[in-house]
This record gives sequence, structure tokens and C-alpha cells, in this order.
Amino acid sequence: MTKTVLVIGGSDSGGGAGIAADLKTLAALGVHGACAITAVTAQNTLGVDSVFPLPPEFVERQIDAVLQDMEIEWAKTGMLWSSKIIEGVRRKLMRHRVKVVVDPVTVSATGHPLMERDAKEELWKLVRYCELVTPNIREAEMLSGVRIKSPDEMRRAGREIVKAGAKAVLIKGGHLAGKTSVDLLVTREGVFELEGERIPSEPLHGTGCSLASAITAGLSAGMDLKRAVVEAKRFIELAIKFRISPGRGVKPVNPMAGLMLESEKYRCLEEVRRAAELLCGSGKFADLIPEVGTNIVMALPEARSPSEVVGLSGRIVRSGKMPHLSGPPTLGGSEHVARVVLTAMMHNPEIRAGMNIRFSDRVIGACRRIGLPVSSFDRAREPPGTSTMEWGTQQAIKKLGRVPSVIFDRGGVGKEAMVRLLGRSALEVAGLALRIAEELKN
Repeated sequence: MTKTVLVIGGSDSGGGAGIAADLKTLAALGVHGACAITAVTAQNTLGVDSVFPLPPEFVERQIDAVLQDMEIEWAKTGMLWSSKIIEGVRRKLMRHRVKVVVDPVTVSATGHPLMERDAKEELWKLVRYCELVTPNIREAEMLSGVRIKSPDEMRRAGREIVKAGAKAVLIKGGHLAGKTSVDLLVTREGVFELEGERIPSEPLHGTGCSLASAITAGLSAGMDLKRAVVEAKRFIELAIKFRISPGRGVKPVNPMAGLMLESEKYRCLEEVRRAAELLCGSGKFADLIPEVGTNIVMALPEARSPSEVVGLSGRIVRSGKMPHLSGPPTLGGSEHVARVVLTAMMHNPEIRAGMNIRFSDRVIGACRRIGLPVSSFDRAREPPGTSTMEWGTQQAIKKLGRVPSVIFDRGGVGKEAMVRLLGRSALEVAGLALRIAEELKN
């Protein structure tokens, strides 16, 4: 049968958190999601207007309906609202021997209560039954009674929660200050520190829901707890990095980011391949190939390193009177041109592609005649210990006041003079190169 996880929680009419985030996360990870709704909320990215809890008996009937038909080994809970709902959920899961990950949701991202105050005792009974509880800092304080202002206090809180009966706790450290985001996985065997990238952002929506669901998906696939948590952290970092803006308030994370990037990676590979074929089919372009050869690249959205940029594993070189491709496109296929594009993206994220061509004053004149914005840098002024491509690109952008289509330098000792073309796609910059080649023939 198809692997299925049961998610139990509240609906979000804004689509950013709760059951909506759970189901999107499971789908992105290849797991079918069944659900039981505990409450209906009227909310959007600006806040929660109101909460309508469903009758506990109806929540239980939803769970029964799913468990009577589907093979469910793992469940994940989110917003449970009341002690009666929590008690019913725990009883049903225990009766059917379903293992559960508990996200102890108490307050929304915008500060609205999502659990009644008198439900803590019943929540603790569910926490003692579950395989993992995933509180944020505020929720960990509620469960442990420990005031958390530092990683050491996180450790103490985690140990207190395990000591009180939880099998394992993942305390999310995103609300603490620091250059990196540190989560703590505390089990009866020890404490594991999980450091991740801190992505600067405004308050986010759906982070906890998506993380807990991703962990549950991993556990349902047979991963051990530590691996499931590590893989889920990678998943959520990507979801945060590519957060979306459907409204005017807090931004929901994007659980589909991984699938989007896979699709974008294929598109970049295909674009670079087609651009290289276009250039290699033109005898006119042969005259623009420098001695080191030409590389053409296209970066993934939000790329930060050459490993996230598609480039040619070889170069386009001149063979007789025609260009010749010596290696196919691949991620990380370029270093120098990739760094030019990555630097340009910091100033204009729409500029994601680039290539290098031969320098001459005639080439620069052709660029100006067809109306391309041109800028340059002087290698002789480069400070020691810097990356030439990053520093030079920054200088050229500063000089023009914006990202140019053409950046050139006149070389240096042992360094060939070069022109770099920039644009939104690999096909666009290849088209620019062919326009320049055509202009040179006139």
C-alpha cells in the first residue's frame, strides 16, 4: 500500500500553516497525507481572526474513518485546542498503536492563542506517549518550566522535558539570537546539537508545521530519529529560503521549494545546453572565443556558490573555423564566470546568466553600438587577498551604478583580457554574443 501519514490539526484559511502546510510537505516528500481537522480558523497572513473548534467526537470520527481503511504507522499532531480533543486523539492513537510526532502548537506566528490554557496537563499525557515532541523556545519554556535565553538553557529545558517522560525532544532555536540557528535533539541517550544556516528574514508562517511533518515523513520511510531530523532541517531551510508572499503579512514557508529547485535545475541545464549548441552552430561566434575558451552559465534562484550554478564542464573552443563544445553542462561546471554572475545577482536577482568572450576595443565598440550598458574594472587596482571576479564585478557595478550587460578588463600579468556578458538567461546572453559577432562583421 501507499505510504500514508495521518496529520491531525487545525485548518488555516490562508493556506500557510496547519493542515495545509502538513499536506504540502508530505506531498513534496512523496508521502500520502490523510488528515483529521481539530479546528477551523479564520485567518490570513495578517493574523488569526477567530477559531472554531470542532466537537471532540467528530475529531475522533475522522481519525476512526482513516484508521479503519488505511495502514497508518505514523501520525503528526499540530493545533489540538482543548483538553477533550487532546484526550480523544491520544486515546485513538494508542488504541491503534500509531506512533506520533507532536508539534505542541500553542500560539500562532502572529500571537493568537491556539490552545486553551487548561489543556497543558492533557498535552503532557500525549507528549509522554509520543516518539518526539518539537517545541519552539516558548513552547519548550511552557513544557519545562525553564526560562530559555541561551543554548545552555535549551539543553537544560530539553533534559527536563525528557526527565518528565518524553522519549525525545527537538527544541528549535530559531528564536534565539546568533549567526547560526542551533536546534537541540535531546533523547534519553544524550544531546545532539544540530546547527543550520540562519536565513535573515521577517517572522515566518508554517515553519514548525512543515518541519514536524517532514520529520514524520522521514520516520515513516524507515529513517532513524537523528537522520529524520537532519533531513527535515535541510528541507525546511530550503522552504524558508524560498518563502512566498501571498499576502501583506507574515510570509509562509514554501514546502514545494525542493521540487521547484529540481525543476529549475533541469531548466538551467537545458538552457545552457541549448545556448551552447546555438553558439557552436555559428561560424561568426568563433572569432569571439578567447584563448582560454568560453564558458556559459546560468544560476539557480537564490544561488550563493558556484556549486549552485550550471556551467559547461568543458569550454567552447575554436576548432578550425567553427566553435566546438568540449564538455556538457553540469552544476558547478564554472568557477570564474559563475562568480561574476553570483556577484551580479546580489545587486539584481533577475541577472542569473553570463558568459565570457574575447576582448578587443572593436568588441567593446560593437557592444556600445548595439546599445549594451558597458562597464569595466582595472586588475592593477585589485587589493591583495580578494577574489578577482567578485571584486572586479563589484567595481564595474559601482562604476555604472547598476548591473551592466557587459563587463570587461584589459588583463594583467599572465591574465588574458576578457569581456563578460550578463543577462537573465543563458539563451539571452548567447543571443547577445551573436549580435556582437554580427555587428563586428558589418
